[in-house]
Amino acid sequence: MKLFVAGLPYDFDDAELMEFFEKFGKVNSAKVAIDKATGKSRGFAFVEMANDEEAREAIEGLNGLELGRNKTMVVKEADDKGPGGGGGGYRGGFNKGGG
Repeated sequence: MKLFVAGLPYDFDDAELMEFFEKFGKVNSAKVAIDKATGKSRGFAFVEMANDEEAREAIEGLNGLELGRNKTMVVKEADDKGPGGGGGGYRGGFNKGGG
């Protein structure tokens, strides 16, 4: 199961992230999102866990965890956007008013 993790301190790295999640089970990957321009963390990450049940336990155990300085960790199942996801495209017709 792939998890989305937000609310991370900006000095948090992949190894620390993996350490947090390994308490709940096997972690296939843990990757903090890095801003290409600055080389610094963007404050969110993705973690992939081998076992769905362990991933759910990680969500239950880590979501809402206080990380200091007004940082609260958000952990939830990642939305599967599929290849090239991210969206932003045109989705529909014109609104002609009428209200």
